[in-house]
Amino acid sequence: MSDPSQPVPTPRVLSMTQLMTPDMVNFSGKIHGGALLKILDEVAFTCAARYTGRYVVTLLVDDVRFRAPVHVGELVTFLASVNWVGRTSLEVGIRVVAENYRTGSSRHVISCFFVMVAMDDDGRPREVTKFTPSNEVEQRRWADAEGRQEVLRASRAARPDDGE
Repeated sequence: MSDPSQPVPTPRVLSMTQLMTPDMVNFSGKIHGGALLKILDEVAFTCAARYTGRYVVTLLVDDVRFRAPVHVGELVTFLASVNWVGRTSLEVGIRVVAENYRTGSSRHVISCFFVMVAMDDDGRPREVTKFTPSNEVEQRRWADAEGRQEVLRASRAARPDDGE
């Protein structure tokens, strides 16, 4: 039983496995990249919403790498983690592994990063809970995410105002 006087740890990781079905195929008989992107967005939403306790929206999808095709009948596991937290936004990194359940073989098929923004009930960005990376893996992910955020800030600064 949990102690109500102790704070509940905010989950920063999520694992979800889904069977790839025939309704998800493209014209070459492989799982359609768009079907995978839809699931990736749902995984990023779920990971970020659990962490923030808020409705979140996708601000940016970054560095989606389709490393290998995904086949009908494979079990695909989406491994998501909160890598970095800003004032109202957070980065969720997702690694995707496809598994042939008959042979037990698995392979890394996709990696990507989503920047999500927490929203309040009126649809405005809302501050999110901070965390301090506590181990080498979290520290590396945080530093890598900081680098991606810096590139994003530089990219925005270099563009002329588009009215937004």
